[in-house]
Amino acid sequence: MQRWTAIFTGIVCVVLGDFAAADGIHLNGLSPRSLGRGGTNIAHADNGALFFDNPAAAAFVSGDGLFDVGGNVLFMDFRYSDPDNPSVSDFGITPLPSMGLVRKSEDERFAYGIGIYAPAGFSESWEMQGQFPYGGEQTYKSFGSLIKIMPGAAYKVTDRLSIGGTFGMAISHEELEGPYYLQNTNFPLLNGVPTRIDLQATGATPIYSLGLQYKLTEVTTVGVTYQSESRFDLEGNTLVDIPGLGQARYDTHMKMTWPRTLGFGVRHELCPHRIISSDIVWYNWSAAFDELGITLTDADRLLFPNITEELPLHWRDTVSVKLGYEQILSNGHIVRTGYVYHRNPIPAGTQTPYIQGIFEHAVSLGYGFKWRNWELDASYMFLWSPKVSVGTSDILGGDFDNSTDQAFIHALGASAIYRY
Repeated sequence: MQRWTAIFTGIVCVVLGDFAAADGIHLNGLSPRSLGRGGTNIAHADNGALFFDNPAAAAFVSGDGLFDVGGNVLFMDFRYSDPDNPSVSDFGITPLPSMGLVRKSEDERFAYGIGIYAPAGFSESWEMQGQFPYGGEQTYKSFGSLIKIMPGAAYKVTDRLSIGGTFGMAISHEELEGPYYLQNTNFPLLNGVPTRIDLQATGATPIYSLGLQYKLTEVTTVGVTYQSESRFDLEGNTLVDIPGLGQARYDTHMKMTWPRTLGFGVRHELCPHRIISSDIVWYNWSAAFDELGITLTDADRLLFPNITEELPLHWRDTVSVKLGYEQILSNGHIVRTGYVYHRNPIPAGTQTPYIQGIFEHAVSLGYGFKWRNWELDASYMFLWSPKVSVGTSDILGGDFDNSTDQAFIHALGASAIYRY
């Protein structure tokens, strides 16, 4: 298992690159079809991201099932400034592939399948002027990925009601490199001590989700879905540099949790050619990203003690409101548009250039058509944040005092759906 986790992690690092988007660091949607209509998907049953957004939808997929392959490419523009760095930028391009497969029983009551998704992550890489004792140009780098492998099933209880769920595995890989001041350690005298670290850790954990979809009328469908948190015990190693002592390599244990979510969605046909939809999704960031626990043990040099560290994050819960519209044209092609709003989950006191998950708004466009036996879709979403100002940072060391952050993303998506 450890070997396969390492192989998969290597693939993840190559695929994800720079990555941060949407509600905190969760994407607004996975399927390009969904993203075109503002990420709404909880009450829909027309794409392969349903095992992530609402597994109950699998029972309402038309025909005998579908295969959906595609992804999104993110073009990111992150900006940061502080007294030592008047204006620095981090640009990145990241491909995010996804896949979903649904098959149905002969009586169309039972559906099963699997989805593989990259729903969340972050990555930053800056070359900035550091503080004493690490003056001059320094690398500030972070990386965090969440991959979900979600086998699932759904059952149509009645012609109007379906229930479903998934039980699978999540994989996460985390990296942190750059100047770092110890924050809240098991040795209080070490708090505020400057170091330079290069940390890497990887792990896997079981996950599950539950969903329900109900057709209120022939033209209105509602959905409810719950996703468990992804609670990781990550293992790896950290290279620590301390002025006057030199460098030592530690075994590393990190505790990190990605949030649970609860969502509600509605899809309504204004007429056979015009469809509106809305999703409301709660993210429990306050329980997941309250602090980051790091334990460093078994240093390969003397005078480097074991350290238990807690990095404060103090993120706030958020609620995403997603609105979508689709119109079927006379030639059978479909145009889509949408809008997303949620508040920034990161308090100014713990905002750093390591994680710029500060987006609040997104708008989207989409287009779809049929070609032979395939349904092809393309989407575009633009995400932006307000400018976030930090006075005195809650992060010890003063490295991020009197700083500002701002972020923009252009997301292009394309997918192909084959129906059985």
